[in-house]
Amino acid sequence: MNLNLTNKNALVCGSTKGIGKASAKELALLGATVVLMARNEEKLKQVVDELATNHGQSHSYIVADFKNPEEVKNKIVEEERIFHILINNTGGPAGGPVFNATLGEFESAFTQHLKCNHVLVQALVPGMKKEGYGRIINVISTSVKQPLGGLGVSNTIRGAVANWSKTLANELGAFGITVNNVLPGSTATERLNEIINNKAEKTGKPREEVVKAMENEVPAKRFGRPEEIANAIAFLATEAASYINGINVPVDGGRTKSL
Repeated sequence: MNLNLTNKNALVCGSTKGIGKASAKELALLGATVVLMARNEEKLKQVVDELATNHGQSHSYIVADFKNPEEVKNKIVEEERIFHILINNTGGPAGGPVFNATLGEFESAFTQHLKCNHVLVQALVPGMKKEGYGRIINVISTSVKQPLGGLGVSNTIRGAVANWSKTLANELGAFGITVNNVLPGSTATERLNEIINNKAEKTGKPREEVVKAMENEVPAKRFGRPEEIANAIAFLATEAASYINGINVPVDGGRTKSL
């Protein structure tokens, strides 16, 4: 299989921690030149220094806040370069029942997840068309297949992103551009720690008991590692995945009960 990403430029969003950081590291190992995007400049600098340069790459970063789509768009325009790979990845909305959610919570999540994804795609697709090569990979959630309890806003917005993505895949496939979604299950990240702590607080159960119950929901009987999600993302970014388009790929240890 051709897994070589030498001479490919990749933009990885939310890349200072968790799945975003692991994805940036894996893409760099495969030869891609990586541009990180997040809002914390100090953390961005640290991650850039951790990326492999075995293929002569010169990695960089962009400071931008996904609460402001116009800022995100302008920062990309300033780059003046072609990106072959876009990893859309943003931290999930706060948990809670959907009935209790405010309009502001929906609007904030929609802005950070769908609007920012959209302006990035609009900015980068012309270059992908010119190169005849594009990989747009959206990191969302298994909730698009099976809504998760206590994550009402997330369930709603992730579904919107999934359908936006499928529509794009249909529109862009003729140009050598694929659009796919990776759906992480319970993965050992700061986000998962927040969910665990929230469940423990609401139920009054010890944290260890909550962790064990969540692990037992997974056939693998453990949480995923960010690197395991990144492996799937990196594969979809390569030439080897050229005929995989418009799909949802759960990487969840088998937890999701539907195919």
